[in-house]
Amino acid sequence: MKVSQRNKAVSAAGIAPSFINVDGEEQAISDETRQQLLAVMDLDRLAEQEAAPVPPAKVFRGPGKREMAVEGSGTFHWRLTTEKGKTFTGEVAGGETLTLPPRLAQGYHQLTLTQGERQWDSRIIITPRRCYEPEALRAGEKRWGALVQLYTLRSENNWGIGDFGDLEKMLAEIAERGGDFIGLNPLHALYPANPEGASPYSPSSRRWLNVLYIDVAQVEDFQQSKAAQRWWKTVKTQRALEKARDSEWVEYALVARLKLEALRLAWMQFRQRDAQDDAMLAFEAFVREGGDNLWYQAAYDALQCEKSADDTLRVGWPGWPGWPEAWHNTQLPAVQSWCDEHVDEIRCWMWFQWLAHRQFAQCWQRSQQLGMAVGLYRDLAVGVAEGSAETWHDPELYRMKASVGAPPDRLGPLGQNWGLPPMDPHVMLARGYQPFIDLLRANMRDCGALRIDHVMAMLRLWWIPYGETADKGAYVFYPVDDLLAIMALESQRQRCMVIGEDLGTVPKEIIGKLRNNGIFSWKVLWFEQERNGAYRLPQSYPRQSIASASTHDLPTLSGFWEAGDLALGEKLGLYPNEKVLKQLHEQRARQKKTLTKALRQAGALAEKQQEEEVDTQAMTPALNQAIHAFLAKTNSALLGLQPEDWIGMTTPVNVPGTVNEYPNWRRRLSVTLEALFADDEVDRLLKEVSRQRNSQ
Repeated sequence: MKVSQRNKAVSAAGIAPSFINVDGEEQAISDETRQQLLAVMDLDRLAEQEAAPVPPAKVFRGPGKREMAVEGSGTFHWRLTTEKGKTFTGEVAGGETLTLPPRLAQGYHQLTLTQGERQWDSRIIITPRRCYEPEALRAGEKRWGALVQLYTLRSENNWGIGDFGDLEKMLAEIAERGGDFIGLNPLHALYPANPEGASPYSPSSRRWLNVLYIDVAQVEDFQQSKAAQRWWKTVKTQRALEKARDSEWVEYALVARLKLEALRLAWMQFRQRDAQDDAMLAFEAFVREGGDNLWYQAAYDALQCEKSADDTLRVGWPGWPGWPEAWHNTQLPAVQSWCDEHVDEIRCWMWFQWLAHRQFAQCWQRSQQLGMAVGLYRDLAVGVAEGSAETWHDPELYRMKASVGAPPDRLGPLGQNWGLPPMDPHVMLARGYQPFIDLLRANMRDCGALRIDHVMAMLRLWWIPYGETADKGAYVFYPVDDLLAIMALESQRQRCMVIGEDLGTVPKEIIGKLRNNGIFSWKVLWFEQERNGAYRLPQSYPRQSIASASTHDLPTLSGFWEAGDLALGEKLGLYPNEKVLKQLHEQRARQKKTLTKALRQAGALAEKQQEEEVDTQAMTPALNQAIHAFLAKTNSALLGLQPEDWIGMTTPVNVPGTVNEYPNWRRRLSVTLEALFADDEVDRLLKEVSRQRNSQ
């Protein structure tokens, strides 16, 4: 391929020639990296899209005249079938503009062009201008809620991991204190056969749920099964349960063993139900609705359990990449034969998914009964792991010879490699964006808001050629306007608002797009500083945002104030040298001093405290309350608060940049839900937050 042709192909593929580095300078991407990424993509697919007279999908936003160019020559016959089945026809010449019928409703319509024996299809998507926003927020009200990593919850009844039963109880407690929602970590399906692979941001599937969140005690067939109840009452089971409940960390392997054994016994009871039983009919409807995607998700979970016992497979390589090639995707004969021979086992895992979805839906319904405007918000991870059910079932959609991450920064000179194969934007377009639509629908189900992790991925992702370090990557652009428009359509249809996690390096070109699309920004207290270092006062926070003190990737309030995160980072060897650590401590001291000043200016510190010097070393209850009062005063329509901060916890739930150095995604709350909401200090804190939110 000639240089000019190669450069054209790289440009058409959306591979950026340069990026702005951590010093604010433009840095060129090497030709080698660009060619490596070009080789990763499906060039035949790109050529087909360029040669067609119309694109595979065309998105139109808002009202107005809708026209699209028709490439090629000769006369084309066209037929447009609307989402509701109405048909329009006509002719158009190549090189001319096709004007679509007026007053097309919002939704998905099908345009077909024919010329002789040849045919081309294009999905016409008509969308609203902005995402959905609850009436309470449109009316100017300000709401608050709890930000919860569900697995961290302790309770008197759970099995060593927070579950949907805990979530339902917590909703009532939050609502009683004036709260409006609970924001959750990604609930995506993980790896039951490899329960230690616990990161909710490296899931097996983003369309299905983590079955370890099932509240087993709620399951009717567990209650009715004599075998299950005998198992439950044994000394061995009760001792294992006590160990799981008492542990400081989530003991994932133990929790998985207990829950899966119990659920299998419950499944044996469920199988005895009559075919016309209401629960059986509901399950069968769920199976039909889930289709192939649910079938192969269940098959993957079942097959993983079988393969995990095979000592001949590669140790430490979870999932299908460690299996023989004959098992590397769902359409291979060995996989199909196995599925035919294990139908009941697959149905068992589909039943687990049904239980999880039914219990989560019950939580959503409870939030609505409590009058919550947002109720629940879910979190959509940026991708799936290499050895995931999604890549196993749909390898064409993912570029398996690349991984996404982040370019180098001062603390990570080689950048970050997240180990997640990227979705191919050209395959998404070729399929009329259906994979993206399916993903949104699955995650907007049974909730009032969806948080998009690393929302900048709508615009671009840092792709890294397989086997290279992250500094050898480049940005690949995505059809951001189309994706945001589709998000607005699904948001309105599902009545689910959208929150974009826009922390870190945010490209200027996406900031306005997110705002204009009605996507809420994320404002973290620690980062809300002016150029001179002063903390922004509450009235400066934008209305279209959610404010919080911290996130799951940052230290808790007490951890930040007492510099516990820096001490931990030093212990784990995260900093390149003593000079960097000293600079971080100096920066933290300045932040605490300027934050204290902002607390006083906002009137969040009591008069007595204004006259005295606030302790800059320890997080006191009074200072904790002052920071919560400051956040409650912010102009942000939403406010999210972490339970860890209500009780002064210092240990983080995740330390970015670590894998085995720290037990990420395992730290639990230090108290049970029952004790948390019986605490008078917590009760006063939350009621004061509610009062502040309602008084403005």
